[in-house]
Amino acid sequence: MRDRAQSETFGRKAETIAAWWLRLHGWRIIDQRLRIPQGEIDLIAARGKTLAFVEVKARKRGEDLANATDRYRMRRVIATAQALSHSYADTFNEMRIDLILIAPWRLPVHLPDVVRP
Repeated sequence: MRDRAQSETFGRKAETIAAWWLRLHGWRIIDQRLRIPQGEIDLIAARGKTLAFVEVKARKRGEDLANATDRYRMRRVIATAQALSHSYADTFNEMRIDLILIAPWRLPVHLPDVVRP
C-alpha cells in the first residue's frame, strides 16, 4: 500500500496529465486544486461558453478505473461546484462536472457532464 506522500505525488501527476489532455482538446485551464470549505476541485476548465469542474481519478491499474468513483463519492465535488458556479454564471452558458480517468500506459478517459452542479 502506498503512503500518503506517494498518493499525493501520484494524484498531482495525474492532474497534470489531465490538464494537458484538456489543453490538447481545446480547453483552457482556469484553476487547479481549488479548495474551499465545501471541498476541492481538481481542475476548472473552459472551452467556448462551457465551464467544466473536473474531477481527476487515477489508478495504478486500468481495470480499477471502472470503480474509481460514483455519485456518493462525487458529493463533495458537486457541493464545491455548486458553491463556485455563481462566480462564473455571467461568463458561461453551460456548467458541468466532468471526470477524467488516468491509468499508466493508457490514454486519459474524459467523461463529460457526469453530473450537473
